[in-house]
Amino acid sequence: MKLWLIGAYGIVSTTTAVGGKAIEKGLIGKAGLVSELPQFNGIDRYANLSFEFGGHEIRDLDKSFYDASYEHWEKNRHFEIDILEKVKEELASRKAMKGTALNCGTGIQEFGEIQTLEKEGLTLREITDRLMEDMRKFKDDDTVVINLASTEPVAKISEEYHGSIDGFEKMLDEDKKEYATASMLYAYAAIKNKIPYGNFTPSVGSSIKALKELAIENKVPHAGNDGKTGETLVKTTLAPMFLYRNLEVIGWMSYNILGDFDGKVLSHRDNKESKVISKDRVLEKILGYSPYSITEIEYFPSLVDNKTAFDFIHFKGFLGTKMKFYFVWDGIDAILAAPIVIDIARFLLFAKKKGLYGVIKEMAFFFKSPMDTNVINTHEQFNQLVEWFKNNL
Repeated sequence: MKLWLIGAYGIVSTTTAVGGKAIEKGLIGKAGLVSELPQFNGIDRYANLSFEFGGHEIRDLDKSFYDASYEHWEKNRHFEIDILEKVKEELASRKAMKGTALNCGTGIQEFGEIQTLEKEGLTLREITDRLMEDMRKFKDDDTVVINLASTEPVAKISEEYHGSIDGFEKMLDEDKKEYATASMLYAYAAIKNKIPYGNFTPSVGSSIKALKELAIENKVPHAGNDGKTGETLVKTTLAPMFLYRNLEVIGWMSYNILGDFDGKVLSHRDNKESKVISKDRVLEKILGYSPYSITEIEYFPSLVDNKTAFDFIHFKGFLGTKMKFYFVWDGIDAILAAPIVIDIARFLLFAKKKGLYGVIKEMAFFFKSPMDTNVINTHEQFNQLVEWFKNNL
């Protein structure tokens, strides 16, 4: 597989690259890979576990995948260093291309000096042409694009420019930058190139009508949004228990603390809003009603890539008696995310080779805010994924 990663030098991208090459060389096992469960036997015929990596980035463009991986390892020590050194040669030969951070919010300033296509004075059409050309030079029939960039603010959506592909093309031609975001442009470039696209972020990506239309027209499978790796994974697995037992959830508080660049970016209100919306919607969709909820995300520098969540659930049972449930989730985000980045790429490649296209809603299992479905219950999502795979194998 050839994976083109948006945000190529971030910790999730680099951990995916290290892990992918380590799997390929037989250095590690396959823990964390959903696609390696017995229910998905046969997927290797469509998406083998051998990898080449490329991508777009807006910082440190003189560095390689290895350099970026080592910098993250120095801060986090999130795997054994000998694994990285044994894949050094492969990663040192790969470099990211200059991308865009258009309308990515105030949080982007946390990256310091950045290099973007818009800083070259390019128009929207010229930016997308460059993105498309970079992907075109890299792609083959086994290529998937995954967006792993930082969370954007809530996009300014316009029916005129986002409601149809003609409108989107008009936006590009008229250089209406205020209506475009980086994630839209990356998604457009991938789908225009007929490359399957997955959006691991809460950003808008391919979820607008125009790009859904383009994906149908170009027969491209795509999926998103916002990879489900930690507190929300637990929430969407645990909340159905209250539903099944007919216990009324009257309040749910989620308090998340995290470090690293993800935490820095989300410490900015405009960037945080998209993430909170994505995390907050799941309860109503699972329970069928909206309990009182608090969702907080705060930057805690010393945690680096650890994400810790403190959840308090207040619920009502028989005789109207109120009871409480607490849990703490403490995970290393990149270690949780990297294997499902590979999973998403494999299932999208499987879909492409089976002639499936448009939104692959059966991949909802991997996302907090899956497109075109109201199935949020983790148990139902997993069964749906298994049935979809089995029926199309």
